[in-house]
Amino acid sequence: MKDFSLGIKGFNMVAFWTDLVKEIWKINGDLAQLDGEYDLNFSFEGDVAAVLKVMRVGCDENFIDLQTSALQYLSEQAPSIPVPRVIPTSKGELYLSVTGPDGESRIVWLQEKVSGKTYANFKPQNLPLIYNLGEVVGSLDRAWLGFDHAGLVRDFKWNLMSAVWIEAELSVIQDDSRRQLVTDVLSQYQRIMPELASLKQQAIHNDVNDYNIIVSGSLTDQAKVSGLIDLGDMCASPRICNLAIAAAYMVLGQSQPEQVIEALVAGYHAKNPLTANELAFLWPLLRMRLAVSVVNSSLESLQNPEDPYITISQQAAWQFLEENKVNQDLLISRLRLVCGFPVTESAPRIMRWLDNERGNFAPVLGVDLADASMRSLSVEKSVCPQNPFELTGKEAEELGGNYLAEEGVWLGFYNEPRLVYTDKAFRKGRYKASNRRTVHIGVDAFGPAGLEVCTPMAAAVAFSEYRSDYLDYGGMVILAHTTEEGDLFYTLYGHLDSESITSLVEGQMLEKGEVFARLGGLNSNGGWNPHLHFQLALTTKGIGDNWPGVADPDELVLYNSLCPNPAALLNLDDDKTEYQGTQKACVLDKRRSHFGENLKLTYAKPVMFLRGWRHHLFDEWGRPYLDSYNNVPHVGHAHPRIQAVAADQLLRMNSNTRYLHPAQTEFAEKILSKMPNELDVCFFVNSGTEANELALRLARAHSGGKDMVTPDHGYHGNTTGAIDISAYKFNAKGGVGQADWVQLVDVADEYRGPYRVDDSRRAQKYAGQVGDAISRIERRGGKLAGFIAETFPSVGGQIIPPKGYLSEVYRRVRHAGGVCIADEVQTAFGRLGDYYFAFEQQEVTPDIVVMGKPVGNGHPIGVLVTRRDIAESFAKGPEYFSTFGGSNLSCRIGKEVLDIVDDEGLMQNARLMGNELINGLKRLQEKHALIGDVRGCGLFIGLDLVTNRETREPATQVADYVKNRMREKRILMGTEGPTDNILKIRPPLTIEALDVEMILTIMDQVLDEARSLLSR
Repeated sequence: MKDFSLGIKGFNMVAFWTDLVKEIWKINGDLAQLDGEYDLNFSFEGDVAAVLKVMRVGCDENFIDLQTSALQYLSEQAPSIPVPRVIPTSKGELYLSVTGPDGESRIVWLQEKVSGKTYANFKPQNLPLIYNLGEVVGSLDRAWLGFDHAGLVRDFKWNLMSAVWIEAELSVIQDDSRRQLVTDVLSQYQRIMPELASLKQQAIHNDVNDYNIIVSGSLTDQAKVSGLIDLGDMCASPRICNLAIAAAYMVLGQSQPEQVIEALVAGYHAKNPLTANELAFLWPLLRMRLAVSVVNSSLESLQNPEDPYITISQQAAWQFLEENKVNQDLLISRLRLVCGFPVTESAPRIMRWLDNERGNFAPVLGVDLADASMRSLSVEKSVCPQNPFELTGKEAEELGGNYLAEEGVWLGFYNEPRLVYTDKAFRKGRYKASNRRTVHIGVDAFGPAGLEVCTPMAAAVAFSEYRSDYLDYGGMVILAHTTEEGDLFYTLYGHLDSESITSLVEGQMLEKGEVFARLGGLNSNGGWNPHLHFQLALTTKGIGDNWPGVADPDELVLYNSLCPNPAALLNLDDDKTEYQGTQKACVLDKRRSHFGENLKLTYAKPVMFLRGWRHHLFDEWGRPYLDSYNNVPHVGHAHPRIQAVAADQLLRMNSNTRYLHPAQTEFAEKILSKMPNELDVCFFVNSGTEANELALRLARAHSGGKDMVTPDHGYHGNTTGAIDISAYKFNAKGGVGQADWVQLVDVADEYRGPYRVDDSRRAQKYAGQVGDAISRIERRGGKLAGFIAETFPSVGGQIIPPKGYLSEVYRRVRHAGGVCIADEVQTAFGRLGDYYFAFEQQEVTPDIVVMGKPVGNGHPIGVLVTRRDIAESFAKGPEYFSTFGGSNLSCRIGKEVLDIVDDEGLMQNARLMGNELINGLKRLQEKHALIGDVRGCGLFIGLDLVTNRETREPATQVADYVKNRMREKRILMGTEGPTDNILKIRPPLTIEALDVEMILTIMDQVLDEARSLLSR
């Protein structure tokens, strides 16, 4: 034994152990003490990065030999597994007994330090990370299959094979309901113990908890497990115990524990294949581990009543045990599928039998359906319901169209995503953009009320009921069938006439082809257009008599396996009834083939949207997304009044301004009613770009000059002339560069610009740059035509200029003979809440106002309004004409948009929701140092993200991460600014309070993730 006793009182403990490391391991460095419950632990930084383990007095040497030998075994047999390596002493020893500073004997050993953060302190704890943890644990168990050590046989409280000890301690749980809950968990555990004990035992980690998992990752790289540490609870046990323990910690705090367990098990199985039998043990073992934890914590709390941490530490376990709604039977099905097993042992046999019998079943509706037509109710093909959040009674009654006797029964597709399921029961979260069940997993057969329904084969009545709720099944029957091999499966019949099934009783036998029900009418089938919902289930375990007829698109692997296409029972080919929608991957490939590379898609993983409503969009599977980005659908996506006006006008005519039409003057009067009196002449064009091009011509015609002054990083369109005044484009990579007739000034940015919010003369100083630009024009022999700016620069970063800025700019420009142009494409028509136009906030009247995108709500419209004297100067030139600018259709749509803003109080809504959102974001700013600035007005909002608030270093990668993560969480958002670090929020003006709550809640979570990924 090495003697490192100082023999004196009073010493520096860290220095003592530092000297020990130098002497025994022959390495130099510095120690820093770490937390440890029983042992001394020190971080070592120097020649190597390591952790010095100084074991407690009296520690069993066999226990340390077990841990060091297990780690050494891995380093030799499976070096790729991320566990810390033991650093042998200079003499090759894995550990050593030494004399401590007080003469005590202690075992010491040194292991490599694992870089990263504990899983408990890491975010996001997402499914790819959990899958990777499964891979690591699976690899570890597989590697240790060949490891043996006498110290593995341990009968202690954390060995799940010995967990029955809690039975004698249940009285420590004072709450009756909680004690009963743990008793139930224990009972389930005891039922599986005989079979569990028959499984092979091996070396396992036994404590893969969130503090023993080390994770590394970044904003751009998916996080991975960089280390599993602490073998203090290592023992011999069945490997499923190790997986269950890891699962017990992974599910805590997760809103979708089933998906978490699926990911963990899938990763484990990929590296260390499980048997189907083992999967059945996972759930009861998971709960038993949590039961052991809460009982142990309760005992510790009795011994240490003053320690609040003990109570806090068990809260997550209690919450999961008490509140989780995991369906154990469905969980087993899920796990079988992710491991490549059939959903049930009998499923493959049943499906083969059905396929072989296809064509031999009795017709369910008494007629051959081989030639029945198919009608789609899909997101892609159908516009029912108009409001995807509220199916009306009329829409339900007319769903799919009327039955025509000459056409006969027609069918609706299996696996078809539909938006008709609007009841809150289909929503899986608090928000409208939460996951919802949309995919129909049966086949519909539409026919007349009263049509007889027959059994496809011999059956027993398993269940029958009248479900009276509106838009429920009405009359519903479940039949049980048995194959020739004795396998049981089930069929469901929904929307039946309630009277027709009153005589059915459970267990009643029905012959093949026997009539047992009729299709219900509106008063007995739930209020739907008469039809049969026909569904197959290979088992009712986990679903009982309450089958989901509609599935979450993210859970189709499970529900397509439980409830496969029932076409065979209808004597049809699967292809006839199987929905085949447009595939996103195919559209993406064609887009890449047919369009230029610089036509960019938003998001790292592009989305495809097929429907919209107000401030939500729906992808091809009906998943809803909150649109907090797109300002073009000003009054909301798919507004019915706009659709009606467009359809009405297209039934009449659509021509141009060479002919008189009242729509043109009505639109002009509506716009001019919102303008200052001196702005009284309108020009109608097809886009904001075209309007800005026209503004240049007007300014030059009126001023006699050519040169323009404009803020840096502005954007005014994509034509040649518009790009020439758009620094965002001409200074971009591959851009044409700055023209000699364009002078740039700084954006009046109070946060990042040279003159900031603490400068009381910032407005005047920014405006002074315009004076300097005019002087440069004079020096080069040019003549000023005008000044153009987005009143509130959007591409420049959602900037709100200081009050007084534009009044001073306009004074200088007009003094020099120029024209003042306000580009209001992004800000007009009430978006700002307190102001109809942004120039009102600046208390100025422009000479020309340009408007675009939002006035058409998606229809291509641009508008220019100016003074009559400027229009007259322009009229001295050639005739002006735009073929579709000011068309009858465009004018009617434009006026309707402006009427809707007024009629629906959307400007007031922009003020209320904008204030709520901005105030909420400012509260987040107090919490998250990544938010440097929150700025905005109404629903024109920007978040300036920074990595350092002092230097204001742009957090470009953070902004990109947040944008993409928000999309993954169903919120659309964009980024802008010269360094692309500004989160841009500009939703349709219809946004509601619950949507604002969703943005703030998810933003908080995602910024937490970003902070975690940035820290080390």
